[in-house]
Amino acid sequence: PPAARRPGAFTLRAPLVKTVAYEDMLANLASRDPRPVIDARSPDRFRGENETLDPMGGHIPGAINRFFRDNLQPDGRFKSAAQLRAEFSALLGNTPAERAISQCGSGVTACHNLLGMEVAGLAGAALYPGSWSEWCSRPDSPVATGE
Repeated sequence: PPAARRPGAFTLRAPLVKTVAYEDMLANLASRDPRPVIDARSPDRFRGENETLDPMGGHIPGAINRFFRDNLQPDGRFKSAAQLRAEFSALLGNTPAERAISQCGSGVTACHNLLGMEVAGLAGAALYPGSWSEWCSRPDSPVATGE
């Protein structure tokens, strides 16, 4: 048998980003002043044309598509802070960044958009970690397709 490991020194700290749950997302749809939802998946998956991972294609109604790769230059590095700020500001309009919610297929590439926003100086957006995989697995979730 392997030797016992020494106990670690893990310290629980506050999360680096706010998160929202499925129920929060449903409430957001019914809100008179909904928070913008930014979907980081590829445009074809967002439109529901090419779902490769989940049982259903489409997106959360009202979501805005911002493919995470749009944060990158052709060489694979992040765009400049100024360029990212201009692009995310155009996406959000007059809505403050801290009202935005980022999501994707499983909550991973949504973090790429969150990082891009942080680089741009647009801090405080939240993450919906369940993302499309959770959303489309719930029978009571409304689904939109197309743009």
